[in-house]
Amino acid sequence: MATTADLRVGAVIRYQGELCVVLESVHRTPGNLRAFYQVKMRVIKTGKLKEERFRSGETIEFVRVETNNFQYLYADGDLYMFMDTATYDQIPVAAEMVGTSSKFMKEGTEVQIARDEEGNVVTVALPQHVALRVSHTEPGVRGDTATNVLKPATVETGAQISVPLFVNEGDLVRIDTATGAYLDRVKE
Repeated sequence: MATTADLRVGAVIRYQGELCVVLESVHRTPGNLRAFYQVKMRVIKTGKLKEERFRSGETIEFVRVETNNFQYLYADGDLYMFMDTATYDQIPVAAEMVGTSSKFMKEGTEVQIARDEEGNVVTVALPQHVALRVSHTEPGVRGDTATNVLKPATVETGAQISVPLFVNEGDLVRIDTATGAYLDRVKE
């Protein structure tokens, strides 16, 4: 057990039975009142934001989390198989833990997986940007490039994104994995 003085951004704590990652921690001393820590955190399992006050010196349960690089291998029903790039060990991860980022994963994608002391997967983090090939999109209308018009496109993983009119089938595009937004075309 540690105290509130040990709170740092990125630390993982167990709060009310849930694992939370600390996003922001501010120490406040309001006039003649007792000091406290205003902490903003995200529940790892649900992604909900929480804002809590901890008394100065209050004990908090920190969870040690180890992050390693893994390579996505394949999906098997509601399980995703990943391989540790250092030891070549394979681990299954439930679809709930991977979340919506699975729609931008193709075989061979490098991800970072954080695990707690018992070896349970806490988070699966994709790279910030991935390059995927457009498998289907309607052709753009010639001369309709003066405005910022977007059209729907399907990438090789099956995800639906919006792309500019000049993007064609077979083009390699860079996508932001957090928002699913088109960034730019990738030169081959």
